[in-house]
Amino acid sequence: MATATETTPRTTLGKVRPHQTQNESLVFEKSSPGKRAYKMPPLDVPAVDPAALLGDAHRKTPGLLPELSEIEIIRHFTRLSTWNYAIDLGMYPLGSCTMKYNPRVNELVARIEGLAEAHPYRPDSRAQGILEVIALLQKCLIEITGMDTITLQPAAGAHGEFTGILLVRAWHESQGNPRRKILIPDSAHGTNPATAAICGYAVENLKSNAEGGIDLEALTRQVDEETAALMLTNPSTIGVFESQIHKIADILHAKGALLYMDGANMNALVGKARPGDFGVDVMHLNLHKTFSTPHGGGGPGSGPVACKAFLEPFLPIPVLVRNAPSAPGLDSETWESNSPGQLTWDYNRPQSVGRVRAFYGNTGMFIRALAYILANGPDGLRLTTEDAVLNANYIRHGLEDLYELPYKTASMHEVVFSDKRQAALGVKTGDIAKRLID
Repeated sequence: MATATETTPRTTLGKVRPHQTQNESLVFEKSSPGKRAYKMPPLDVPAVDPAALLGDAHRKTPGLLPELSEIEIIRHFTRLSTWNYAIDLGMYPLGSCTMKYNPRVNELVARIEGLAEAHPYRPDSRAQGILEVIALLQKCLIEITGMDTITLQPAAGAHGEFTGILLVRAWHESQGNPRRKILIPDSAHGTNPATAAICGYAVENLKSNAEGGIDLEALTRQVDEETAALMLTNPSTIGVFESQIHKIADILHAKGALLYMDGANMNALVGKARPGDFGVDVMHLNLHKTFSTPHGGGGPGSGPVACKAFLEPFLPIPVLVRNAPSAPGLDSETWESNSPGQLTWDYNRPQSVGRVRAFYGNTGMFIRALAYILANGPDGLRLTTEDAVLNANYIRHGLEDLYELPYKTASMHEVVFSDKRQAALGVKTGDIAKRLID
């Protein structure tokens, strides 16, 4: 007798599961002579001898193809599809700071015809819907980060870093000196020193202390009038939150330097702490790391840059603005494009660092990120942050008796172990990783 579970469609059980056996026969093994999965309608044109049409290209024998019924084909490929890695079937273990969760509602919203087919050359007056999406996402991200303004133009996290440091350089130049160097902690992402160098700065390494954070004494010694900024990932790549972040900001600001924050690990802060409130001057966000958009991978990434008001004049062009009331007496066409309350792009920004991306950024990612933010709301976003930290500490508690934990500081979004104990027995990190994959 079948149980309720066996007779209930899998879609109602909350999660699709892999097929109970992966010993699927080859499609040729399922073949039986004479089976057909289709029936062609009668010809409505005169029959023609294929040999007369194809000449030497005409096959004398039929191709070696399996013969199956339609239902056998459908079931075969459906079972094969359950072998794929997908959000319904398990986690995607690539990058601890990366969400790798792309809800279906995001994809549904991003495929709304008026949004999916919004052309960048469409006049602003005819693109108010997508511009409102961009404006609302900007407002949400400004609130989440505690900053004053933002650009969504950068196409990825490293591109956001590049844009942020361009803002830093432009501001220092406006003060009369672009300065010479940027400080980067030894726990930083590898893109940080590359970004600093490509923007024309010398890179100076900053050693971490025993807790895995910034050594304030070392920072005080190294910050001088030639320091443009400190590029800080907070929480860091080893999962440590800089508990003295206010003091770090004060040390930098006292010397006229800026605090740049790599927002890769904002999934440990959203709804709990805002970088703008603890002294950050400029930062980038990775929408795929915190707001559930697809990962870039050479494709459509997004790395918005948020900053304080004093950096606003240097933002990439164009900047989204809302029209003030227009002067009376304009013709209808001019009135339509300048009507009160309409959103438009402002290109008249003489101090801008210029464009960093064609058009306005990857708008498909904006739609997905906004859908995620609105679907969760403030309470849901806060809970997601708490879950991220809880998960990391759950893993830490379960493994800290087995692996070496280099830093005993409280873990945030991730925990990083060493292979020191295993290496002593001849087991390397690569061996462990391969077994995890297995």
